[in-house]
Amino acid sequence: MNNFIINGVEVSEEQYNRIKNMRRLSDDEIDYSDIPKITREEWRTKFKPARLHKKNLKVAS
Repeated sequence: MNNFIINGVEVSEEQYNRIKNMRRLSDDEIDYSDIPKITREEWRTKFKPARLHKKNLKVAS
């Protein structure tokens, strides 16, 4: 069986084909059942937005 590399990870031909065909799926066709639900409180505490500090900003010249 041939193996493929995707982003540095070796995958089987079957996995490669499944990943390749994902682009064709609509949002309604994607199975999210294995992803746990996240509450608003979890979003607020665990996923804080990145903040930019003026001292770290650089403008390309």
